Amino acid sequence: MQEKQLTFALRHHQLTNINVWTADSQWLAFDVRPSGASFTGLTIERVNVESGAVELLYQARDGAHVGVVTVSPDLPARYVCIHGPEHPDAQWQYDFHHRRGVIIQQQQAENLDACDITAPFTPGALRGGSHVHVFSPDGTRLSFTYNDHVLHEQNPAEELRNVGVAVPLRAVEPVKQHPREYGGSHFCVLVSQTTSTPVAGSDQINRAYEEGWIGTQGYRKSDGSWQRWAIAFIGDTLSASGEKVPEVFIVDLPEALSDYARAGHAPLEGSELQLPAPPAGVEQRRLTFGRGLALQPRHWLRASPDGSAIAFLQADDHGCIQLWTVSPNGGTPKQITHLNSSIQSAFSWHPHGEAVAFVADNSVMRCDIKTGDCQRLTARSEQPPSADAVVWSPDGQHIAFMRDVDGWRQLFMADAHR
Repeated sequence: MQEKQLTFALRHHQLTNINVWTADSQWLAFDVRPSGASFTGLTIERVNVESGAVELLYQARDGAHVGVVTVSPDLPARYVCIHGPEHPDAQWQYDFHHRRGVIIQQQQAENLDACDITAPFTPGALRGGSHVHVFSPDGTRLSFTYNDHVLHEQNPAEELRNVGVAVPLRAVEPVKQHPREYGGSHFCVLVSQTTSTPVAGSDQINRAYEEGWIGTQGYRKSDGSWQRWAIAFIGDTLSASGEKVPEVFIVDLPEALSDYARAGHAPLEGSELQLPAPPAGVEQRRLTFGRGLALQPRHWLRASPDGSAIAFLQADDHGCIQLWTVSPNGGTPKQITHLNSSIQSAFSWHPHGEAVAFVADNSVMRCDIKTGDCQRLTARSEQPPSADAVVWSPDGQHIAFMRDVDGWRQLFMADAHR
């Protein structure tokens, strides 16, 4: 069982959970946070998986920090990451609602999302912080999660995590009435709907998160028509007894870019008392109605390349965390794995859709999606590889993951064909 260590510097190297490879499968992008919970990294870098050469992609300045980098699916590569505020002070420092996405090219960072925190707000601008930006499979738009500054200042209980989309409709330049406002290259909207007081036993949710694009070209609906754009995410419902139950939700998205600027039941930009609202016609649907998705390990919903299946982690009848799938059209979820011990990490699909990779039994595993059979790709180790990221290369030949070596998180690559 062969695995190759790619980084050796005595510092942490952190992969995001998806889209960490360049399209030619030659480079892995990473950040240098000292831990996943400490957002104090200054650089975004990449390592060549053949030569081991490390290149600097971007360095933050003026007290800002950067992290959680992902890569576009095309060449030349574009990199997108979280950027904290420059010149942080007591009133404005890094937080869930004080961060933005930036797209990096030639060591220059351009704001992805505009910020407008002063009424009247601007359609297409956000009012807080965006996080974990992921390009769509064709590289034209991005998904992200979001936290709202405006409502946080009024009542933190109303400041709920949501899922948003950035589309290349037009650049957004709000009238700047506050020193922390800025413009962005993309038109950004929220596509999920949350409430701080979901009705127990209903489909209402108070948190939308860990989203994923559906298919490389969307998915086929029950009536045979094709839905080009859709995103799945985890939504936290309340059971009839009032307990949190994370379930799979989906939103179908407009095809025409101009439709993202059409307001629905409430203003796209929100108000001083309301979060920004989804565009017209965007309604979330609940797809699972079971015991709830696994809270640990943390994972993101990932759909098969053909869009027919959304994968997630959930306990079986014995409490063992297994891989399951559900159709974007709903129906009974299918249990894929029947392991004797729980899956230990986030996961990703083979680019052709025949397998999924994750950590189980302290090894990187390749799981055949049709049979559920799992092959060990790395030798079983005393300590499992990191749970944060197990990411297939675009050519399907390798899987990137992380291990802690002598107290430092290092990047590794396993041969995906055993």
